[in-house]
Amino acid sequence: MKHVISILLENAPGALSRVVGLFSARGYNIETLTVAPTEDETLSRMTIVTVGSDETIEQITKHLNRLVDVVKVVDLSEGPHVERELMLIKVRAVGKERDELKRMADIFRGRIIDVTDKTYTIELTGVQDKITAFMQAIDRSAILETVRTGVSGISRGERILKL
Repeated sequence: MKHVISILLENAPGALSRVVGLFSARGYNIETLTVAPTEDETLSRMTIVTVGSDETIEQITKHLNRLVDVVKVVDLSEGPHVERELMLIKVRAVGKERDELKRMADIFRGRIIDVTDKTYTIELTGVQDKITAFMQAIDRSAILETVRTGVSGISRGERILKL
């Protein structure tokens, strides 16, 4: 089962590598990883998407809590949460493909953020399934390049990840 783990950690050199090293040393796979400073410049928020049984995720959480840089760990999948991913995709857009790609971007609520005479760069934000569906809906041979951020997530309602 997919789990979205949110980690509050000290914004210090080596903190990221220690978390990633923990996953690597125990043979756990990280599907996506995002990290950035929070409103408190001394802390960063890391979001990791991984797959595993509830027992495996519990073990991961326990190991993460033992790391000196980690302040707090929450499995967002345990409760209601919102998750989003950003993708920038550069596609070949010539002739009649231009109108079709613009229509597809509109259907998926994407935005064309760069235009040349031969390409469009489209920005698309949403859940992973939406982004994957967009990529499957367009002609695969039109895709020139993609960049994806990985999942960012936050709990819904009153539940917060803070000191």
